[in-house]
Amino acid sequence: MRKLYVIGIGAGDPDQVTMQAVKAMRRAEAFFVIGKGDQKRELVEVRTAILAEHVEGPARVIEIADPPRDRAPADYTEVVRDWHERRAELLEAAFDQVEGTGAILVWGDPALYDSTLRMVEHVLARGRSAFDYEVIPGVTSVAALAARHRMVLHRIGEPVHVTTGRRLREEGLGEGSTVVMLDGDCSFTEVPGDDVRIWWGAYLGMPDETLIEGPLREVEKEIVTRRAELRAAKGWIMDIYLLRAAEVRHAES
Repeated sequence: MRKLYVIGIGAGDPDQVTMQAVKAMRRAEAFFVIGKGDQKRELVEVRTAILAEHVEGPARVIEIADPPRDRAPADYTEVVRDWHERRAELLEAAFDQVEGTGAILVWGDPALYDSTLRMVEHVLARGRSAFDYEVIPGVTSVAALAARHRMVLHRIGEPVHVTTGRRLREEGLGEGSTVVMLDGDCSFTEVPGDDVRIWWGAYLGMPDETLIEGPLREVEKEIVTRRAELRAAKGWIMDIYLLRAAEVRHAES
């Protein structure tokens, strides 16, 4: 039976690729890369550089054009499901070109805010292709953010809430620390309070990596401005941040 590896390759630093990922890459005969258009060509180039470093000989790369989707839909869940289905159709067609073992290189980790595994399950559910698949974990952008800021994600005994910019606007800060991903609207500017601190990072692990941290009300304008500058210069941006309110200290009884 044919096999597909779904390989997490880290948040952007080629040195974050694990030995388990390298071994899986060396077993694969073809690599599927989901392209995001010319503006995000650098994301494809990083994957190509990783393959050149870890795989002997020229790697067979099959690029899959990511289908467009509505970024501000009335029914977000339904639009995303349709997008996943269209992605599955493209992956199925690409995998049909491979007789043996294929691999998909996934930014960060396949288990965290990534649709690749859902796409693979969609392909299998269609019943037209039969294959086994294995997931190789990668360094998440959450872990990379914490490492670059030299911080622990949570205080003693407190939880960590991982969410999106859209949910942050709808629900506000969770208990403990809140990590926010997929935020194109700088939703942190809508978080109330003067006691919140932010740790922000863009292009983690890449040459253009940018870090800002401090009291939210003091640095939010700097982050908004810097983010806009970076996006304008590169045509795309990948960023993530952690928010945390000041620790509540209970008086001794």
